[in-house]
Amino acid sequence: MRKIEILKAGMMGVAMILLSTPAFARSIELKGAGTALWIFLIVGAMIVLLQLIPAGILFFSFVGTATSAALKKEKKVEEMAILPAAGTSLVKK
Repeated sequence: MRKIEILKAGMMGVAMILLSTPAFARSIELKGAGTALWIFLIVGAMIVLLQLIPAGILFFSFVGTATSAALKKEKKVEEMAILPAAGTSLVKK
């Protein structure tokens, strides 16, 4: 019984692969397409293109962070410390 189910699944897979090849595919004709199809295509293209805005912001933010981290040089920091008896003096780390 299990072998029959595996065989059926395999035949379905082979049929799907054959139907998805260009030899069996039908061409799309836009002659009879209505206004709704064109609106759908235009709105879909706008949605895809609008996704480029946050993608660009994230990409350039990442590039800026990566370059600043890679090119960052350690700076010697001088701090002023207050000593109880002597007053202020410079301490280098």
